Amino acid sequence: MDWFLLLKGLILGIVEGLTEFLPISSTGHLILVSDLLNFNDEKGKVFTIVIQLGAILAVCWEYRVKLRHVVTDIGSRQDANRFVLNLLIAFLPAAILGLLFIKTIKQHLFHPVPVALAFIVGGLLILWAERRPHVVDVERVEDMDWKHALKVGLAQCLALIPGTSRSGATIIGGLLFGLSRKAATEFSFFLAIPVMFAATFYDLYKNRDILHLDDASVFAIGFVASFISALLAVRGLLRFVSQHDFSVFAWYRIGFGIIVLITAYSGMVQWSA
Repeated sequence: MDWFLLLKGLILGIVEGLTEFLPISSTGHLILVSDLLNFNDEKGKVFTIVIQLGAILAVCWEYRVKLRHVVTDIGSRQDANRFVLNLLIAFLPAAILGLLFIKTIKQHLFHPVPVALAFIVGGLLILWAERRPHVVDVERVEDMDWKHALKVGLAQCLALIPGTSRSGATIIGGLLFGLSRKAATEFSFFLAIPVMFAATFYDLYKNRDILHLDDASVFAIGFVASFISALLAVRGLLRFVSQHDFSVFAWYRIGFGIIVLITAYSGMVQWSA
């Protein structure tokens, strides 16, 4: 058993869980940390996709009561039908663009320097959004209509650029489109469920030939670490947004992005090209 490989899996699982639902880009962090750990080959890239499933199951667990009610009420209650329809509408734009362009995006943008630039640009956008007047039209997720869902779904398309942050794009997009902080954050959590399930199983199927039974232990370690850390992050973020804005995440993104650029162009860290 390769204990160093298991340690890599544990570290990446924790990074994934802590960053998936914060507006700081889990994909960007995984690209950078995988590069530092030298776990950025094809199998490593599949690993970073698969452990996202642990994070999304944490959301399913946290909202298990609501999700169970939605499943049992589909077809019989209008609010459940509207909720599912809104998720489908918001899911489709990024799903379609992802299928069309993900190969090109991975080839050109899944590298530390583009990620760092996206960190900085995304941070500046968050600061801009937080300084605009925030007019709330939708207090609860249940009050959203299809137009709100479509707008958030279009905002999510920005997250195809690694370093942008799926949760950041959907939460900030929701705020700009009239959702309350709680509604925008919760809808971002719910929208992650179909998006990440689809991405995980698509990537597993596409790369099934490079995976072997020997990989099970490191995948399991990363999966469990991702689940536990994501559960803590989700609960922490819900408490945080009740009293704060997202500016602290913006400054973190900008600072981290600048550090990566400085280390890349000074040669202090040999990031992959």
